[in-house]
Amino acid sequence: MTDIADKDWSRSEGDSWDIVSSVGFTALGVAAARAVENAQTDPLVRDSYAEHFVRAAGEPHLIGLLDNPETAALSPTTAFRQIGLRSKFFDEFFVSATNSGCKQVVILAAGLDVRAHRLPWPEGTKVFELDQPKVLEFKDRVLEEQRATPTSDRREVAVDLRDDWPAALLAAGFDPEAPTAWSAEGLIVYLPSAAQDLLFERVVALSAPGSQIAVEATRGRPDISKWGEIQKKYADDSHPMSKVDISSLFYDEDRADVQDWFAARGWTVRGAHALELAAAYGVQIPELPDEVVELVKQGNYLTAVLPS
Repeated sequence: MTDIADKDWSRSEGDSWDIVSSVGFTALGVAAARAVENAQTDPLVRDSYAEHFVRAAGEPHLIGLLDNPETAALSPTTAFRQIGLRSKFFDEFFVSATNSGCKQVVILAAGLDVRAHRLPWPEGTKVFELDQPKVLEFKDRVLEEQRATPTSDRREVAVDLRDDWPAALLAAGFDPEAPTAWSAEGLIVYLPSAAQDLLFERVVALSAPGSQIAVEATRGRPDISKWGEIQKKYADDSHPMSKVDISSLFYDEDRADVQDWFAARGWTVRGAHALELAAAYGVQIPELPDEVVELVKQGNYLTAVLPS
């Protein structure tokens, strides 16, 4: 297996990936972070499958993170349990949205999260998982090995989000007349600006009154170069992500502010950054360098509701 430090992380038009390359590797890295969070005394998210994905992929650096979880706290950018906070935010969004009337869920770029299996869905909830075919193939193999049983009516949609995913979603049984809970988690920075606009235009076109969406985004244009600098400056050599310039996977472009975009279309929007989530969840944050705090505050976890 090629070492992650030696891989080509550059993006190209129409590129694709499996679970140990390009954007797919970030899904594996997030699964590793969820596995570490799951092992906490009082975890923000409970995901018993995350560790199995990492070990099945065989990526030695991330397996090392599982075997030595103390390395997860070696970087200020990960020490405040960001993935745990993020996962809890989206978990709570889905529980609230489906209990308030959304009977179908669409997870855009589902990655290796298994909410279709681990959340307490209301009876009859359809959960559509959209992602690259190779990512879903790997995910299904591991879930089958673990004899995992979904707690929802899970429906996979193997499609690239730059293609005609609405047609694939409709073919999988999606009902555009029913209120829907949508999510875009760990996705937006990996899309060009035009693709971001198209993604949300399609979401709006498919959303019946009462639909809701949760998005991880940034306030304004993300400072991609700063992210790379912070990563190199603070990531300990023993931390797996010190070997990857994750910012090379992002699109450094002017883009619409997601919160403003939905508000302009009549959705009721609320947002918070990760440190505000931590305060709301009662998570004590270690002291962070000012430049890390500034970077964290650029992030925005938002929910938007289309009034009925």
